[in-house]
Amino acid sequence: MARARTARVLGRRGALGRGLMTVPAALIYIGLMVVPVGYAVYYSFTEYNGIPSQTPEWVGLKNYTRIFTDPTGDMHSSLWVTGIIAVVGAFAVNAIALGLALLLRRTTPFTAFARAVMFYPHVLSALIVGFLWQAILGPQGAVNNLLTGSGRSALPFLSDPGWALATMIAVIVWAQLGVQLVLYLAGLQAVPADLQEAATLDGAGRVQVFQHVTWPALAPTVTVTIVTSVLSLLKVYEVVLGLTNGGPGDATQTWAYEILAVSFANNKVGLACAQAMLLIVVAGILSFTIIALRRRAEEGAEALS
Repeated sequence: MARARTARVLGRRGALGRGLMTVPAALIYIGLMVVPVGYAVYYSFTEYNGIPSQTPEWVGLKNYTRIFTDPTGDMHSSLWVTGIIAVVGAFAVNAIALGLALLLRRTTPFTAFARAVMFYPHVLSALIVGFLWQAILGPQGAVNNLLTGSGRSALPFLSDPGWALATMIAVIVWAQLGVQLVLYLAGLQAVPADLQEAATLDGAGRVQVFQHVTWPALAPTVTVTIVTSVLSLLKVYEVVLGLTNGGPGDATQTWAYEILAVSFANNKVGLACAQAMLLIVVAGILSFTIIALRRRAEEGAEALS
């Protein structure tokens, strides 16, 4: 009995100790995440210019109504641009990353070097990436200087609305490619080699092996890469700021750029918080939708393993 009582006391002390160890992390999370989001929710229902001396004025759903009605026509265009970037960018970055992962799955000195080179853009700050490609593809950039120097016409990479949007998507895909490549390489390591060998012995070609063995086994990885890429593309800001600054006109003005560089810059804190809340809600809905759509594929992968 005494030993059992001692064990229970030690168990309670251990649980209490483990609980106390989580307190600092919990306080940091609450202070840096929960409290700011709570303030943002409150400010989204107010008219506030961010000046501490001014008291926020409660306006209810006025900010949200303004977003949906969009009297100036700017916010809906930024939503359209963000949607294009999210859809096209997510498809492009995942397709390219998966293709490269299949080519680089075997470890050799060349593939190790290639992996490091392709991951390097992710190490750079997104703002630096924007400035870098602005210096390369801008109207006075290196590429156009070479073209005009050789007697050819300059290309409107960043001066034409259509070209600018396509160029920005390409730059974003280039910057995010490394992370998705690493995730796909890790996922390919988990594909059962015996199943691939069995399929090959049964006469299946490379395409059939990929379709019926590799792709279903990659279902969990595909879910993670799609969700992470879509979420990162929905909040693109730094690349836009460094590459096009939202131009020409509002052709490359994303929703995050609208929040940070337009609404906040014009002291419309209440409107910016409402826009941020809608972005969080949309990101959450898309994430859960993608996970639900991929659930069946993941179940098929579990059946293979």
